Amino acid sequence: MSDQTPAPSLPVTFRPGLTRAILLTAGVVIFLVISGIALLLEQFGPGDRLTFVLTGALIFWVLAQLARVKVVADETGVTVVNIVTRRRLDWAEILRVNLRPGDPWVFLDLSDGTSLPALGIQPGIAKQRAIADAQALRALAEARSADRIAQDQG
Repeated sequence: MSDQTPAPSLPVTFRPGLTRAILLTAGVVIFLVISGIALLLEQFGPGDRLTFVLTGALIFWVLAQLARVKVVADETGVTVVNIVTRRRLDWAEILRVNLRPGDPWVFLDLSDGTSLPALGIQPGIAKQRAIADAQALRALAEARSADRIAQDQG
């Protein structure tokens, strides 16, 4: 498949656009509704209202963390930003880019024998987009691998 997918020009950022828009919109709506309830109910004191607003803000923050996932590829490697972690990888560390049927997101097989989930490419809502993004990242990784082998041999 990677032979058919040209590697995109760098830098490139992969992220689940529709999922991100839904999460951020839901976060704003939830925050506004909870804050509105806190302000409209007269039996609440200042402390109760503040608790409601802070709860709405916390819910928004959690949804924003879910929405921040991405995979950024540049000339020197890949940065994987997941919900609470961020990891920088050199191209040489990425052996394979996997998105198998039923996988919730892309997995990167790494040279240290581990596998890293890359939540920035996930087929949940936009399956075809995720497949195209996974193929593009695979093409980049394979091109960088071929470049690295050529440099080592030359």
